[in-house]
Amino acid sequence: MPDLSQIVKAYDVRGVVPDQWDESLSELFGAAFARVTGADAIVVGHDMRPSSPGLSRAFARGAASLGVDVTEIGLGSTDQLYFASGHLDLPGAMFTASHNPAQYNGIKMCRAGAAPIGQDSGLADIRALVEEWADSGAPEPAAEAGAITQRDVLADYAAHLRSLVDLTAIRPLKVVVDAGNGMGGHTVPTVFEGLPLELDALYFELDGTFPNHEANPLDPKNIVDLQARVLETGADLGLAFDGDADRCFVVDERGEPVSPSAITALVAARELGKHPGGTVIHNCITSWSVPEVVKENGGAPVRTRVGHSFIKAEMARTGAIFGGEHSAHYYFRDFWNADTGMLAALHVLAALGGQKGPLSELVAQYDRYAASGEINSTVDDQTGRMEAVKAAYEGREGVELDELDGLTVTAADWWFNLRPSNTEPLLRLNVEARDAERVAEVRDEVLSIVRA
Repeated sequence: MPDLSQIVKAYDVRGVVPDQWDESLSELFGAAFARVTGADAIVVGHDMRPSSPGLSRAFARGAASLGVDVTEIGLGSTDQLYFASGHLDLPGAMFTASHNPAQYNGIKMCRAGAAPIGQDSGLADIRALVEEWADSGAPEPAAEAGAITQRDVLADYAAHLRSLVDLTAIRPLKVVVDAGNGMGGHTVPTVFEGLPLELDALYFELDGTFPNHEANPLDPKNIVDLQARVLETGADLGLAFDGDADRCFVVDERGEPVSPSAITALVAARELGKHPGGTVIHNCITSWSVPEVVKENGGAPVRTRVGHSFIKAEMARTGAIFGGEHSAHYYFRDFWNADTGMLAALHVLAALGGQKGPLSELVAQYDRYAASGEINSTVDDQTGRMEAVKAAYEGREGVELDELDGLTVTAADWWFNLRPSNTEPLLRLNVEARDAERVAEVRDEVLSIVRA
């Protein structure tokens, strides 16, 4: 029996193909997804990885074998699949391994209306069925198999996004987009078509072997080409999408990265302009500037754990209008509470094009503190090192501790969060303070304990 503990993660399925999973296993996942969701019909999409079409079609066959109708949207971004799930009101499955290397693939699953599926909301049940069937044989097929049909939703997806942000009256902008050979190369031309944007396209050829650089803009080395092109051409800004194009990173006219917290604050202010008094969700690693801006614009900030299942659950619970994470995931009530980097990008373009100044000036009001970025430390004993840090700060005057997600320590002019990785023997440290000197001071003190 395959070891599914290696590929079924907290929020999705992910592993090396064909070493850890293959089309025969994907077929069982399709049947299990159909059984757990109890749906009469589902929607399936896939990215540009070489293994994606085969895995996606196998999943569709598995669901159809139990009498479930399957709509295949074919090539798409993850947020395009979320759109299809919301628009068609069907459970959905997206075949992608996001920014992972070419040999990986995975499945991101959701219920109808793009509601998340994670360990506690169906994924554990799906895994249990796959394990049972892998051991004892596939489930008994239905008397009549479901139909598998194709539907192109790209134009509808683009139209929906553009209905949420008005870009028709903005000044013309020159924008460089680095798609990293991922799905941004598929979605950006249709979403941007007809807008007052001069598009300079970098690596738009769909290629799941990622010949130019990893499709992970969170790593600074992967936005070097984008930064250089923005400077070389005098562009107004640069945008970089990850492999499945659900995350968007922004570079200003100087080639400097704009922090996802600043983008969260900017979009929050715009959304609160449309929905006065609304709630905005932010995770515990976003900058202090986010709740500050939310309050200044009459909104109610709500702090939550890192991770899309927590953000989406909190958005549903509170009726929040928007949510943002430090990792450049942006969630919108108008997009079924799902994350879409493309919609965040349209907000940035609308904000920039609606005034005369450069992007660096526009975002300065939302970027108020110095930050360390995420610093990873490999440790043998995550729990022991966490406890050592907690003991060092507990009882200090003027310092507060909370354990909403890992350990957050907050003082008057700085804070840090230390979290264990779920998948690797790592502790992840983020520090923010009013100036870079204090960031370095706090960072060095915490790392001296973590790495002792």
